[in-house]
Amino acid sequence: MSIRSISLQVFKEQAAATTVEYGLILAMIVLVVVVAISGAADETVAMWNSIYSKSDAAISAS
Repeated sequence: MSIRSISLQVFKEQAAATTVEYGLILAMIVLVVVVAISGAADETVAMWNSIYSKSDAAISAS
């Protein structure tokens, strides 16, 4: 059997189509989670950098 005939058979079946749809939905959810975590990480790094610079300025001033 060729890959083409196997793929045509898979796409003809309803269960396979449902599996593909669920896979796409899962991929979109993972993408949203990765973007959200990346944004939160950027904000956290900025917060710690701000704390570091303010602490360093306070220590230098005294």
